[in-house]
Amino acid sequence: MTHSPPSPDTPLLPLSSLQQAMIALASVAMGAGMTINFVVVAPVARAAGLSEIEVAGILTLSAAIYTLMIPVWGNWANRYGRKRVMVFSLMAMGFTNMAFLFTLEAALAGILTGATMFFSLVFVRIWFGLLSPGLQPASMAAMTDATTPANRAVGLGMLGAAMSVGSIIGPAGAALLAPFGALVPLWGSIILCLTFGVTIGFVLPPTRRVDKKSRKAKPLAMGDPRVFPHLVFLFTYFVAIGMIQQTLGWFLEDRYGLEEADVVLSTGIVFACLAVMMVVVQFGFIQPRRPDPRKMLPIGLALVAAGYVAADISQPYWSVCVAFLVVGAGAALAVPSANALGTMSVERDEQASAAALLAAAPPAGFIFGPLIGAAFYQLSPQLPLLASAGMISCLALYAMLTLTRRAAS
Repeated sequence: MTHSPPSPDTPLLPLSSLQQAMIALASVAMGAGMTINFVVVAPVARAAGLSEIEVAGILTLSAAIYTLMIPVWGNWANRYGRKRVMVFSLMAMGFTNMAFLFTLEAALAGILTGATMFFSLVFVRIWFGLLSPGLQPASMAAMTDATTPANRAVGLGMLGAAMSVGSIIGPAGAALLAPFGALVPLWGSIILCLTFGVTIGFVLPPTRRVDKKSRKAKPLAMGDPRVFPHLVFLFTYFVAIGMIQQTLGWFLEDRYGLEEADVVLSTGIVFACLAVMMVVVQFGFIQPRRPDPRKMLPIGLALVAAGYVAADISQPYWSVCVAFLVVGAGAALAVPSANALGTMSVERDEQASAAALLAAAPPAGFIFGPLIGAAFYQLSPQLPLLASAGMISCLALYAMLTLTRRAAS
């Protein structure tokens, strides 16, 4: 007896609204944990006696390992189940951050010093990069299985919006908890990750048993010609975004002559404008209207590029905030559309593997983007914004002429 393949209009593994919301909240926890680390770890490690280069080296090495492990964890999610990998990833993120926190406390107390302190922090952070990257590819694959081509951009966009909410909660939580101790915000992120790890374990359905007689789709290689153009596309996009993430604080400080304390606040407000607009567009436009990702992608990219140019040429601070509202609207349209088109470039039973591969693009872009942005900024403070706008404009043209037509065929 032969079985007809599932209809494209039927999800492979449907999830209830509550279950999808729990996956999104887990992404909030991950986003908050990463931004808290960015805010807290650098100054604390510096206070413990590490130089800026040593701190950057530890975090960059960890990010590189994290990026390289995402496709591996994506394949393991296909093999062992999305739920198991998500639970393991959240628990691993919590416990490896706890180990990193204890190591920092030992360094601040003078128990670890010099090379011993540096290599201890490197060792602990390597385990974070090895064990915790599974949440992103597993959640994207689970959302891909739970949606259809018609609403996939909506589902993947919800995960992106959740990460944006987390990126707001992270620095805000750090500001609220920091008066109780420099490392208290890290405890908050640890508790958040462990809590959602347990919650996901109870809320999501059991991992489906795979019929050994059924044909399994082979894991997609990173160089698969169907997915590779989309992967390079997203990587280039996040390199451009990373250039701005690294240099915006310097740009505001130099343009407006801000004091050190005001730089953090002013930069946080600008990025909050971006993240809030992403959430508004996701839930106010994309969720109810479900527009075609082929049409959304070039429009979103054009808005991001226009926002960067506006931020560069405008002078008042409030106009920079408005410009980043435009950037946030564009990012909310572009990123989920690019992910959706990438997953739809392969066969139905390969789409979850494609989503897992595409999940490697953001962290990979953020390895190179900040370094390029810093180099450009030394040449001219306006150069990162203009260079990023130029890169994204090229992506918009490529999307309009090639990528969306390829997806349509």
